[in-house]
Amino acid sequence: MKKIFFVLVFLSTAFYSFSQLQSIDNELLTAELQKVYDNWKSPAIAVAIVKDGEIAYEKGFGVLEYGKKQKTDEFTNFAIASNTKEFTSAALAILVDEGRISWDDKVRKYIPWFTLYDPYVSENMTIRDLLCHRSGLETFSGDLIWYGSDYSREEVIKRAQYLEPVYGFREHFGYSNIMFLTAGQIIEYVTDTTWDDFLKYRFFEPLGMTRTNTSIKTNAKLDNVASCHTESDGETVVIPYINWDNIGPAGSINSNVHDMCQWLIMQLNKGTYKSKKIFSTERSDEMWSAQTVMEVSPFTKQLNPSTHLKAYGLGWTLYDYKGYLIVTHNGGYDGMISQTVLIPELNTGFVVLTNSLSMVYMPLMNQLLDYLIDGEITSKWSDYYIRVKAWVDDYDAADRQAWIDARVPNTKPSYELSEYTGIYSSDVYGDVEISIIKGNLYLTMKHTEVYQGKLEHWHFDTFSVKFDKAPSLPEGSVTFIVDKYGKINEMKIDIPNPDFDFTELKLYKQN
Repeated sequence: MKKIFFVLVFLSTAFYSFSQLQSIDNELLTAELQKVYDNWKSPAIAVAIVKDGEIAYEKGFGVLEYGKKQKTDEFTNFAIASNTKEFTSAALAILVDEGRISWDDKVRKYIPWFTLYDPYVSENMTIRDLLCHRSGLETFSGDLIWYGSDYSREEVIKRAQYLEPVYGFREHFGYSNIMFLTAGQIIEYVTDTTWDDFLKYRFFEPLGMTRTNTSIKTNAKLDNVASCHTESDGETVVIPYINWDNIGPAGSINSNVHDMCQWLIMQLNKGTYKSKKIFSTERSDEMWSAQTVMEVSPFTKQLNPSTHLKAYGLGWTLYDYKGYLIVTHNGGYDGMISQTVLIPELNTGFVVLTNSLSMVYMPLMNQLLDYLIDGEITSKWSDYYIRVKAWVDDYDAADRQAWIDARVPNTKPSYELSEYTGIYSSDVYGDVEISIIKGNLYLTMKHTEVYQGKLEHWHFDTFSVKFDKAPSLPEGSVTFIVDKYGKINEMKIDIPNPDFDFTELKLYKQN
């Protein structure tokens, strides 16, 4: 029996080893990645792969800024946005190791004033709940509080009490940046050290991530920094960095693929980097364990038939692909998208950074997964996502045309323009002002400098609006509501986009 056992172990090990990619063919990989880059409008992409504790590949493609000549390389800094979340979870893991907190401690143990819409949830929310998106809030709920606003981290958390949940507590996945911000702030209350400094001294410096930082103010002082881009009227345009410092623990890190390789090596080594233990294997296993069930969408089932299960851990998304556990996260910033991926059973991982809002990161991710798992590398993923993009563009165009077709011609406002002016206030956000500038109504979201624009009459008491300082957002509408006494008492903003729910703001006119 022992002989049979050892023969079976040998055969299974031999098969397992044979099925893996043995080494990276840099020349082949560069040629294939170049093809993907050439097919998409992202000014730059940067890709790096780690394998067996070493950097196996790192390279930049394209330029820092559209229309300019400076090349991207492995040290070019990009905003990694929500890939920040895995750092926040790991920082809290250190505190769990040190016995200073428990994943299941109540949030109010450290932040007594923490309040959400439901008193029971406020009292019973734990650190674990914050880190696995099961607060009951809808995905991206409340993001207009912090995005580009002048609110502090503490003020953002306090305003979350006005967000109405759409799910029961711990009932459903709902991705929440504000809950991750809250988790990061616990570090400050426990250690008397800011989240920013904790990451600097416990991760960036020990791992040699010399160019990684937590603020665009710091990032702006560096050279070799990628510019942000979006597509506007079919053209690639440069857009400015937006300050995300007030949501820091959920999304403010800036880094490059070389630095991120050190992070991936440490993660694959279960919290140890060059013999130095950053956090324990136990904490690593906990962060990579399923906490909140996620839907395997019809799109995913069609795209990846081998994916059967999907969940969110503590700061990571988890799913199966071709029989392997995939530990991953992505990040979407204004004009930049990033992706980190770990394949623990192959001791392999990779990072993709881009400086545009294109889908290019998606074919790159799928292409690299297939290459690293079974050595297959083809152009099929790029071709597939080009078709997906065309479908999405057609859908968006049809949706906009339907909005245009629904416009009622030859109408006029019910009131003089001056009747619409004033301050409209929301508990969630604060004040939005309607004024008259050069004979036109003008909207200003008082706490968000980029959200302002001229209103143009659409029909009846609805006006169109375009935020020129936010070109990634489409044209939307502003509708004024009249009460039973014939007075304008409410305003509704609707700008169709996948990130910010303007309809969540209940804006009432102040006397």
